[in-house]
Amino acid sequence: MRICRFNQNRIGVVREDKVHDVTAILERLGQYGYPLPQHDLFVAALPELLPELDKLANQVPGLPVSGIAFDAPVANPGKLIAAPVNYKDHLKEAEEDLLQFYQQKVMQIQKIGFFLKANSALIGESEAIKLRIADRRNDHEIELAAVIGKRASNVPAERALDYVAGYSIGLDITLRGPEERSLRKSSDTYAVLGPVLVTADELPNAGELDMHLDVNGQRRQTANTRDLIISIPELIEFASRFYTLEPGDVIYTGTPAGVAEIVDGDIITSTVEKIGTLTSKVVGPNHAT
Repeated sequence: MRICRFNQNRIGVVREDKVHDVTAILERLGQYGYPLPQHDLFVAALPELLPELDKLANQVPGLPVSGIAFDAPVANPGKLIAAPVNYKDHLKEAEEDLLQFYQQKVMQIQKIGFFLKANSALIGESEAIKLRIADRRNDHEIELAAVIGKRASNVPAERALDYVAGYSIGLDITLRGPEERSLRKSSDTYAVLGPVLVTADELPNAGELDMHLDVNGQRRQTANTRDLIISIPELIEFASRFYTLEPGDVIYTGTPAGVAEIVDGDIITSTVEKIGTLTSKVVGPNHAT
């Protein structure tokens, strides 16, 4: 199933070029008091909700996709976890262009592990990427994003995919500079996700998906997820050794070669096979909000 959040927190089921409004399903989530759960309630309930979502979608007319403003498909992730230099060609690219990386030593993911992006950085297709610091370079990084569906701790790779709710397209926007990764990659709007969440049953071979990214119609990044240094199951195993993963946590799985600068006015289109295309507008620091 293809699920979205749209038009300011409505829930939809996407079928071909139509979005079926199934927001009524949220009544099934119940009431919660303070302190609120530290996970996404909707993603946690998805296994039980999927049959009802299908029935509701059959009962309402579809809205044209062309008129939809897509929000990030996960509303309340507990963590945004990201894998640095996790494609062989991007590792080579980074090693050969230390100036781009501010002459920082580029280390393999097995040695440095993950970094976290602030949840406040998360946006969907409907919001623009707003560049934060005028005199710094900002880069695009297309990624397959895996969304965790149930609590996972110390999960072996051979069982890791059982804990995935679904997949989406991610953009890890990066501010270049000498500071630590999590700071430079956590500015507001620097974690893009969408336009839909495709449930894991529809993507049994997420490790073999073509992807590409264009800026203003020009191809910059091309890859297949089979080229990941650490595969999706291995990433989940690795992450769950250090954190308890919760429903709604998002793992940005890494970006391939072709990382390059974005500037005010750019239009980024990020496409992942069997998921779709995420279209993002870039605006400069002085753009009116």
